[in-house]
Amino acid sequence: MDAVSADPIAERILAAIRAVPRGAVAGYGQIARRAGLPGRARLVARLLSGNDDPALPWHRILRSDGRIAFPAGSRGFREQVRRLRAEGVVVDKGRVRMPPATDGDLDAALWGPARD
Repeated sequence: MDAVSADPIAERILAAIRAVPRGAVAGYGQIARRAGLPGRARLVARLLSGNDDPALPWHRILRSDGRIAFPAGSRGFREQVRRLRAEGVVVDKGRVRMPPATDGDLDAALWGPARD
């Protein structure tokens, strides 16, 4: 077991990242709030920068304005664009249209309002 997976805070963040469905995106701050860590977007980014789990859908996590955090044209940038497009996400000039903000509720932003 590596140090990251032994950390309960890291596990909450990783669970929130894994919960973002295929073809959807979320911001670092949304993931932090979903993990119960409001205001800790940088912690999410730091955890992702050290990610070595190939199954983690890291590519679905973007800046709050929909921009890819990697420098344009870099290997990471190109890989993230490739993965997002493979899931049907429209990427235009390194940016993705983010779901509308709904009071910080990632579930509502990704899946829409609850229905009866």
